[in-house]
Amino acid sequence: MLSRFIGRFTVLGVLVALVAIILDQGFKVWALHVFGIADQIAFQGPVDWTPFLQFTLVWNRGVSYGLFQQESQVGMILLVAFRLLATIFLLVWLARIPTRAGAVAIGLIIGGAVGNAIDGLLAIEGPFTADWLRREGVADFFLFHVGSFSWYVFNIADVAIVAGVALLLYDVVLNKEPRAHLS
Repeated sequence: MLSRFIGRFTVLGVLVALVAIILDQGFKVWALHVFGIADQIAFQGPVDWTPFLQFTLVWNRGVSYGLFQQESQVGMILLVAFRLLATIFLLVWLARIPTRAGAVAIGLIIGGAVGNAIDGLLAIEGPFTADWLRREGVADFFLFHVGSFSWYVFNIADVAIVAGVALLLYDVVLNKEPRAHLS
């Protein structure tokens, strides 16, 4: 019997989400506290990994592409609440998704949303965040550029969301995997 939050591929989607969250948050801890990207940028500037990829640091206090930037604590709380509500919606969708590819896609999107929500939570001032964990917003690190053209700065959570959306489109349009029947 299926419930509102448990479906045939829910476990797969949740495992994918957990992997995305662990990769995102693990990389952020490494970049911020082990590599020390903020100090690196202050003293030497962004790190050129390739002729078209820089490792840098941008604090995003908004949503994707830097939209809806928030400077107030109330605004940050509302963005975190929005991300968490979106996650609940995605979990309900995951319980109804009829394919493995769809479950992986939704799992990637959930993992990215939760990864960025964690950053948002760590940017809210309060008694529950240790100083070493505190963030100024969502930490974005990667900048693709070609000559003077550059794309937005993004993180692993953003990659998970974009990959999830692309896989979801593939699943809806091209995937020939048999659809599980929900009953």
